[in-house]
Amino acid sequence: MEGRGAVPGLAVYECLTDEEMDEQRRQNIAYQYLCQLEEAKRWMEACLKEELPSPVELEESLQNGVLLATVGHCFAASVVLLKKIYDVEQLWYQATGLHFCHTNNKFWLSAIAHISLPSTFFPETTDIYDRKSMPQVIYCIHALGLFLFRLGLAPQIHDLYGKVKFTAEKLSNMTSELAKYGLQLPAFSKIGGILANALSFDEAAVRAAILAINEAVERVVEDTLTALQNPSALLGNLQEPLAAINQELLAQAIEKTANARNCYLQDDGDGQDIYDCYLTQAEIQGNINHVNVHGALEVVDDALERQSPEALLEALQNPALALQGVRRDFANYLEQLSSDKEQKAQELGLVELLEKGEVHTGVAAANMKGDQEQAMLQAVQRTNKAIQKGVAATMVKELMCPAAQLHPVYPFASAVYQQELAMLQQQQQQQGELGQEELFVVVEMLSAVVLINQALEARDTSGFRSSLVNPATGLAEVEGKNAQHYFDTLVKLRQVLGVDEAFLSWNDLQTTLSQVNSQVQEETNQILAVSLINEALNQDSPKKTLSVLMLPSADLDNVSLSVTFRYHFLLMAAKRQKAQRTRAVIWLEEIHQEVVRANKDTNAAQRIALGVAAINQAIKEGRAVQTKQVLRSPTVALQGVVSECANGYQRVLEGTMAKKRCPGDTTFWVQHDTAYYFHLQTFQGTWEQPPGCPLNTSHLTWEEIQSAVTNVTAAHDCQQLWNANVGLVVQLQALFCGFLVRHLHFLRTWLPAVIKIQAPWRGYRQQKKYLERLQYLKANVDAIIKIQAWARMWAARRQYRRHLGYFQKTVNSVMKIQAFFARKARGEYRMFVYIAALQEVERAGRQKSREQIHMSEKT
Repeated sequence: MEGRGAVPGLAVYECLTDEEMDEQRRQNIAYQYLCQLEEAKRWMEACLKEELPSPVELEESLQNGVLLATVGHCFAASVVLLKKIYDVEQLWYQATGLHFCHTNNKFWLSAIAHISLPSTFFPETTDIYDRKSMPQVIYCIHALGLFLFRLGLAPQIHDLYGKVKFTAEKLSNMTSELAKYGLQLPAFSKIGGILANALSFDEAAVRAAILAINEAVERVVEDTLTALQNPSALLGNLQEPLAAINQELLAQAIEKTANARNCYLQDDGDGQDIYDCYLTQAEIQGNINHVNVHGALEVVDDALERQSPEALLEALQNPALALQGVRRDFANYLEQLSSDKEQKAQELGLVELLEKGEVHTGVAAANMKGDQEQAMLQAVQRTNKAIQKGVAATMVKELMCPAAQLHPVYPFASAVYQQELAMLQQQQQQQGELGQEELFVVVEMLSAVVLINQALEARDTSGFRSSLVNPATGLAEVEGKNAQHYFDTLVKLRQVLGVDEAFLSWNDLQTTLSQVNSQVQEETNQILAVSLINEALNQDSPKKTLSVLMLPSADLDNVSLSVTFRYHFLLMAAKRQKAQRTRAVIWLEEIHQEVVRANKDTNAAQRIALGVAAINQAIKEGRAVQTKQVLRSPTVALQGVVSECANGYQRVLEGTMAKKRCPGDTTFWVQHDTAYYFHLQTFQGTWEQPPGCPLNTSHLTWEEIQSAVTNVTAAHDCQQLWNANVGLVVQLQALFCGFLVRHLHFLRTWLPAVIKIQAPWRGYRQQKKYLERLQYLKANVDAIIKIQAWARMWAARRQYRRHLGYFQKTVNSVMKIQAFFARKARGEYRMFVYIAALQEVERAGRQKSREQIHMSEKT
């Protein structure tokens, strides 16, 4: 189907042959049947609220009886139960096709018999399942639609003749199908008359009343209302306030159907019925029911707008809506229907009235919700009583009752549920029993805690992770990346507490998670601080190093601005030293050690600088006693200071200072320990050299003072030692002098004899050494020869390789020398040849001259 199109008329038969007219008539019949299939399809879709196959495929989809039985459930739910319909989802039919069990879906025939549809319209079972006459089935659907519309149980089945258009292929296929099986279409246009004729009453009176109604519609409202109220018309549910709406709707229905029905009857060979021009009794009753339902729905909508439960309850009891089970003790109708209306407005994008089926569904949902709430309240009451009794098994059984609408409960942990719920109930004594919402939240949380404990006991990490991230647990600050750490810590906690057969409480879990998060966060901050410190060291930036050391995450105490360069220097040294062994960066413990060391170095340097400054000041003042006192100060840590040498210290230190003093040296900055700088006026020190400020050169350093003190003390000690041991020294000198005199006399007296004794001994030793060497060489002649051969070969090879390397390095020079000598040789050779030639010529000339002379002499 492609869209709307024109309806074939008699004009198409002009100038056609008999065969063409027959073919056109067959196609027209096929078009009529396709329109009737489309009408049935749309009506069934309106009833089932689902999309059905195209009209061409509709006959095949009706063959298994599932769709027909489902339609029967819509208007006769008590006769056709969904659970009794075979293959209601049509899964078997889609997989294997038609099954003999599909013939059990005869509930549709029972449903239409239940509502007293005339048996004239009933199809045979073979018409459906064997497709013996599917037009008869479609005919029955049309009659059912009109009949249900009259009863107000279903929407109206609309006439689509001339309003839809089919492709030539579909028309051709349907024409062939009807011709193949020789099927004759039923008289769809006479359904209204047959329904009216099938009723057991005075036919003439009914026909007259119906005709009067059709004619009165064209006049005033009072005439229409009088005609509708005629008892012979057999019309019910008339409401005088809706008379004007009834007249307008009936007039529109007559005008809407007249043209299409007349066009349809132009090609129909059967006789015409009076209902072909007017509305039938069923159609009139259906329109009246439609107006009544619409009016009732407007009243319902008005009650919803006013949010009035009383008005809504009264509107729902309107007979036109045919609602069953409306209860006065429920106040859920207003909430449910208001929600349905709001949802419908959101889906459509505009506000519309709720349909009758939607009102039915809303009322049924509200009733179901009310029943569930009542059952839930009763289950909650039973649960509270079970908690008070203290029997865990009974309490868990009540918690597992579906009516309570609680989270799933695990019976093996019944003691946990009983203990926690009893404690909570005792806390709620002033407010009464626990409500369903409180129970749901607590049970959901306890179940999640039970699952976590179960996973810990079974060492199931995956189950622990899934239970931990469950929102029902209610645990805060759960970090997925720390799950394994949580698991290990909780397992250790169970072992420490000795509760392998019990359960950790929610508080235990939350406390452990918070501790683990704090620990992990602290470690993360420390790692970040370490990386930043190492990065600052790599950039060789003391200021950046200080800023990173002062970060709270580094957890370093007593970090001072004045020690910046000392921190940087020591950390750089530690990093370089560690880099020689491994490529790892310095860690937080090493950083802490170096920071403490830098602070200690700074304190020590400050103390020594103050002491040295006091010593220098005392030296300048020239008071030996004061100089001695500051020299013996523990802060300076000088060694070997003796009180008796005070004047010596003063004299030597003044001399040293005088040697260092330079004219115009008035600066206050001095240097200690090659890296610490001290200001003599402010007494503040730093490890950074002051920019643009020269150092005081006359100021004595600690090393110079210690050297002077050591020299003076050593001289004093030496003098005291000599003074204390003069006699002993004289005696010792006398002994040494006597020994030397005696030894010199002995040597002078016995020197010739000593030389004579030593000469044979030296000769013997030399001869023995020579003989041993000679014997050794004779015993190893072959080895010596081989060693000598290898040595000579090595020497020759080394000389050869030296020459070879020399020539390889100077090959260009050799070639130049050779070229020079070659050129020189060639020149000398040419000169030799030239001289030889000249000599030969000269010799030949002389020979010729001699011959001429000889000839002349002969002559």
